[in-house]
Amino acid sequence: MEQLNVLIFSASFGAGHVRAAEAIIEALRIKEPNVEITHLDFGAFLSKTFNSVIMSTYIELIKHTPKLWGEFYYRTSKIPPGSLFQRFLNGLGRREFVKLIQDIQPDLVICTYPTVAGVLAQQRLKGILNIPLVTIVTDYAVHSQWIHQGVDLYIVGSKSVYDGLVARGISPNSIQVTGIPVSPKFEWKLDRLEILNKLDLRPNLSTVLVMGGAYGVLDGAKMICKILGETEYPVQTLIVCGRDEKLYKALDPLIEEGKNPLKRFGFVNNIEELMSAADMIITKAGGLTVTEAMTKRVPLVIFKPIPGQEEENAIYLEGIGAGRSAKNAEELEKIISSLLENPKDLERMRRALGKAAPVRAAAQAVEGMLQLLEYRQNTLMAMKVGTGIEKYIN
Repeated sequence: MEQLNVLIFSASFGAGHVRAAEAIIEALRIKEPNVEITHLDFGAFLSKTFNSVIMSTYIELIKHTPKLWGEFYYRTSKIPPGSLFQRFLNGLGRREFVKLIQDIQPDLVICTYPTVAGVLAQQRLKGILNIPLVTIVTDYAVHSQWIHQGVDLYIVGSKSVYDGLVARGISPNSIQVTGIPVSPKFEWKLDRLEILNKLDLRPNLSTVLVMGGAYGVLDGAKMICKILGETEYPVQTLIVCGRDEKLYKALDPLIEEGKNPLKRFGFVNNIEELMSAADMIITKAGGLTVTEAMTKRVPLVIFKPIPGQEEENAIYLEGIGAGRSAKNAEELEKIISSLLENPKDLERMRRALGKAAPVRAAAQAVEGMLQLLEYRQNTLMAMKVGTGIEKYIN
């Protein structure tokens, strides 16, 4: 294929959309080393101030009033495409996006965030844009914001999402079930003993990884570490605090006084190594975090899943037998004790992960995109040969 020019839109409202885009970029560069890629943040492209306000509002909302976010999520989950709210969203930055695409002239546009996909899909339906549009659904749930008839190809994480899109009118031929794309580094087989030695951990102890999210949105992270530090079962805990400096410092007494060892990290770039060391993970249920853990075959315990897409992701995990959810500290303590006392339960969860985990998700997604481009090029060539009128080919 001639040099490929790709435009990718993600959004920093939660790190998952960005990580999915980065996974696709990695896989694209492996498949097409000379590819030219422009990767933009949807919100920052429109306005850096707007993006900052919306992102901080979103983080505060899910940290302090998650029920309000859940109510908004479920109220908007089935709104019709012609509704006033949807028409408003589909108009956000319309002129700016059209001008950008006309300037860049990409061969393909990929969206890992639903709002920008809606804006561009409308322009596709109106014939203003004539460039293939791909949407990557980054959760294990179907929401109206992901559903747009002008999208040429959907990349989804599970058969249940495929079924949900079809039920809402999306052509089955426009959907590819690959798994949610994650960085290829999560597919590498790492030597667990080597990783444990590298992290100065004890190989004879069970290892629990606690992940607070990039912005520290895991409720009760310190309390979780306290439970693990005081449990009667021999265990060592790793916690990733992300950018939450307050949480990082608050762990001082637990490190100094805890019965079981605790090792803390700030923002890390080697999460695949930490997952390789872990026997189980306690975390929030972001779509990318869930998929990364699934790819590494590490059972998950979801603590207080945020109502909305994370709650749906937790339900999906429980449904395939690969995770458990705790709504409060008492439930969490019981689940932790049960899993540490019964390692066979963890093994059953690992086997369930082996059946459900995606294989080469990012690579498969890229292959589907390249097939879409090839089909489009062949179709245009056939039209050109059949009519002999080049001016109809845009």
